[in-house]
Amino acid sequence: MTASERQATLSLASLYGLRMLGLFLVLPVFALEAARYPGGGNAAQVGLAFGVYGLTQALLQIPFGMASDRWGRKPVIVFGLLLFAFGSWVAATATTLDGLLVGRALQGSGAISAALTALLADLTRPTVRTKALALVGITIALMFASSLVFAPMLNAAIGLRGLFLLTAGLAIGGIVAVMWWVPPAPSGTSSANPLQGLRLVLRNAQLLRLDFGVFSLHAVQLAMWMAVPEFLVQTGLLKSAHWYVYLPALLASVAVLGGVLFRLERRGYVRAVMLMSIGCLLTAQLGFYAYAHTGGAVVWESVSARWALGVLLFVFFIGFNALEATQPSLASKLVEPRCRGAALGVFNTSQSLGFFVGGSVGGALIQWGGPLSLFGACAAWLLIWLGVASGFNVAVAKH
Repeated sequence: MTASERQATLSLASLYGLRMLGLFLVLPVFALEAARYPGGGNAAQVGLAFGVYGLTQALLQIPFGMASDRWGRKPVIVFGLLLFAFGSWVAATATTLDGLLVGRALQGSGAISAALTALLADLTRPTVRTKALALVGITIALMFASSLVFAPMLNAAIGLRGLFLLTAGLAIGGIVAVMWWVPPAPSGTSSANPLQGLRLVLRNAQLLRLDFGVFSLHAVQLAMWMAVPEFLVQTGLLKSAHWYVYLPALLASVAVLGGVLFRLERRGYVRAVMLMSIGCLLTAQLGFYAYAHTGGAVVWESVSARWALGVLLFVFFIGFNALEATQPSLASKLVEPRCRGAALGVFNTSQSLGFFVGGSVGGALIQWGGPLSLFGACAAWLLIWLGVASGFNVAVAKH
């Protein structure tokens, strides 16, 4: 990387990290804490409050991406962070589950992922873009790990309301980073006709395969987190100690990514890495299904149950983190710079729909048939994704 590419990557990775930390901090504790609000006894309603963030993200990713093509990346990013901060404050002051749902919806309205990814793509060459996005992915993974470690402890100290206030502060910190650290986008990346770019994007079959993939990835991610925290509670592990299982699994997966999967991707085995990663997700879901079917912590000793859950999370994180880094990189290479905001808008809309479907449908499945129905449905959907991904053409355009 050149010096300017390193600055762009580090600054945007930090911005991604601040924003995602704000999002991830509530992930390990939301399902357990939201149940204490009036109306929180309905798992489907809790899942809707959890996943509605993704619905509003989905509705606004394309408009935000197209706006960044037309009026510039930075103004759109700052506006989105302000919306995220306001939504965090609304969620922090909510006293009912419906109020929490409104706050989560407002958080999601700050749909800046497309603009962020497009700006990073604008500031890096195709030859180093996967590396740049991988560094962003690693930063997100570290923020995820940090949230798994600190969220239960912070929740015990300041509660869910305090966590939402903290996320608002992190969003304000992100605005500072955008204005004074992130380099400006180069000239020639704005589009006079964003709608034409959107039409081109929607006709690209390979991009549509990636859109389906990112939807599936995040639907499964959010759905399984409707059940995994409760599995750990059933082993006798205190909520504040769940990171004992999460953190080793996540760090071990990052080591595998750096040592094996990313090296394969650099040597041209993009399709193989994608299929192997989906296979890891499928293996994890089948493992969770078997765990629930055998009674899990009810039948096994608590220590053995924790080990089993840790191994399954390790396998899941391998697939998740590999796909989280490679799919956005591929999406950015399939279009010319003037259409990049629209392309990544569609891509991130698909991701956000995955958040919404994972949370809402995951909660409904738990309410209807328990963890068995949840993990059975996730495994079946991953089989469909495996079939769709098998037709991906790795001969991507060089832009």
